[in-house]
Amino acid sequence: MAQNKKNDFEERSVRLSELFKALAHPARIEIVKTIAERQSCICGEIVDVLPLAQSTVSQHLKELKTAGIITGEVDGPKSCYCLNEVVLKEMQDLLAGLFGHIEVSKKCC
Repeated sequence: MAQNKKNDFEERSVRLSELFKALAHPARIEIVKTIAERQSCICGEIVDVLPLAQSTVSQHLKELKTAGIITGEVDGPKSCYCLNEVVLKEMQDLLAGLFGHIEVSKKCC
């Protein structure tokens, strides 16, 4: 049985990679942008903004929700999604930790 190599890395690095993975599709980035612009959003509105079928949008929403980037409530036939501000703050902190100690040099290899 193969060992889970994620255990060999810092917890912060693993979490950041999970969040990046959830955002690693242009449709998911557009979904996050759309929800951020509207403060909250009904799934049907997201479908109207993206050039994707409802089922495809639902799959992307599921990935974002699984990662905790968005939260959602189902109310009858409609689902409302919002950004999870706690996870967005966590992502900001993780990114700051990743790049906070790096000095950008004008030199290039």
